[in-house]
Amino acid sequence: MTGVPIQQMADRVAGLMEERLRVRGQGLGEKLRKGGRLLPRRVRAAAEILQTGAVMAQNPKLWSQVDQQAVAQAYDTCVRHLNNVDGGDRRKGAVLGIAASVAFSVLVVAALLFSVLRWRGFI
Repeated sequence: MTGVPIQQMADRVAGLMEERLRVRGQGLGEKLRKGGRLLPRRVRAAAEILQTGAVMAQNPKLWSQVDQQAVAQAYDTCVRHLNNVDGGDRRKGAVLGIAASVAFSVLVVAALLFSVLRWRGFI
């Protein structure tokens, strides 16, 4: 394995992050900085290993220090997770979460209004 395939792996993971998670940015490093919180801890750690390997692969002296097996496992972990992410399901979950929050707030305000009216003797 040379430095080019590692960079291609990093580009593939960055593309999947943009496609599946809607994270914008140039390269894997910036996308991890902006949207790393959207990934589980183990996937984020694997993506950081992949990013470090891609950066080290650019320098011929550091290339020999790259753990190619760890980079390949990190790539597999990232791709496996990102291929299972469904953008529509994430959006639907976010909308349902907001709707539930609003419904709960309305219910609490109605209960408070009812209790104040009852306490004042209007009901």
